[in-house]
Amino acid sequence: MLNRRKWNGLCFLSVVLILCGNLVGCSGMNEDSKDVSISAVEERIKQAVSLEEMQKGDMNRLKKLYQIDEKEVEDFVLYTATSNVKANELALIKVKQADQAESVQEKIRERIEAQKRKLKDYRPKEFYLVERHVLKANQSYILFVVSEDAEAIEAVFDEALS
Repeated sequence: MLNRRKWNGLCFLSVVLILCGNLVGCSGMNEDSKDVSISAVEERIKQAVSLEEMQKGDMNRLKKLYQIDEKEVEDFVLYTATSNVKANELALIKVKQADQAESVQEKIRERIEAQKRKLKDYRPKEFYLVERHVLKANQSYILFVVSEDAEAIEAVFDEALS
């Protein structure tokens, strides 16, 4: 039979083991990392704003505009203006590894600068949209928007990944 001292020690050890088990079990969970499909975020964006005046792009278009290698990209959606005189763009990219996000953002920044040079004196309204662009990353996800609806799209992106 267990005496009182051994019983207390056993209870204390049990509590410690349960707490350690909980800490180890929950340590892999990260509230910030949420695996959301790009197509799900795209659908949410389409529900919030109209993308009818834009055309969907493919990997060749993504490479041409941003010089992003397909080896860096796990999934993406790209919409661009139907005309060269418009600046509207929407790129939602999931990189394969979170540490690639900064280099992809840098390539997008180069595109932004090129668009500013192109539109500055030629299309002031479009230049203004480029100036107000949204470029942000959340873990492996990158959002780039040039649009009058940039704030609404950014809100959808933030909500989808929160």
